[in-house]
Amino acid sequence: MHFAAVAYVGESTLYPLKYYHNITSNTLLVLESMAKYNVKTFIYSSTCATYGEPEKMPITEETEQKPINPYGKAKKMAEDIILDFSKNSKMAVMILRYFNVIGSDPEGRLGEAPRPELREHGRISGACFDAARGIMPGLKVTGTDYNTPDGTCIRDYIDVTDLVDAHVKALEKAKPGKVGIYNVGTGKGRSVKEFVSACKKATGVDIKVDFLPRRPGDYAEVYSDPIKIRRELNWTAQYTDLEKSIQVAWKWQKTRPNGYGSS
Repeated sequence: MHFAAVAYVGESTLYPLKYYHNITSNTLLVLESMAKYNVKTFIYSSTCATYGEPEKMPITEETEQKPINPYGKAKKMAEDIILDFSKNSKMAVMILRYFNVIGSDPEGRLGEAPRPELREHGRISGACFDAARGIMPGLKVTGTDYNTPDGTCIRDYIDVTDLVDAHVKALEKAKPGKVGIYNVGTGKGRSVKEFVSACKKATGVDIKVDFLPRRPGDYAEVYSDPIKIRRELNWTAQYTDLEKSIQVAWKWQKTRPNGYGSS
């Protein structure tokens, strides 16, 4: 299972070569090592960013991939390399295109702890928690003029616990010489303003919010059609209560104020 990658859209627009090297080149190295040591099963962490901004929602696995930022482009390149290699290798391949991952392990073992220098490029969940903890003076919401009901971006938020389950089921169904490509999402889009509201309720903190211009490389609306993964892998998202997922993650944040270096 190849999870390792940098994964910030904003950062990818500033440092594209870092993303092509880390994601595309390093995936090639992983495949070369697998070939050398005859490893025959590969489950790859991909992303909905490979689709770009499709004209039609929801996104299915047949939706054309037209990524609009280096992160999505690098992931699509890696997918293309994997698919080309798999044709003659008889390798079992599962490509999982994640939507927006949130939450933490309910047992408190794992949580989200980005490096400090990545906070400004990070995910909305981490930004909300930084604001709630007082690490940052408030939350910066980039873009309020998108063509969405409340003007902010819409995303499909998938709990990390459901994501783990998707990997387990993908591994169980992986077959030599076969390729499976699946969207991993809830099938429901939530706006940034909805997420912020849920975060305020989950943390109990009236987070100060500043609205800023759009961020380069972002897209207005992205959410999945999870029918294929339900039909073929018998997987359906179970942790779909946004506020509860944030509560679990907030609990981890409070017990680990300095990330993995504290408790």
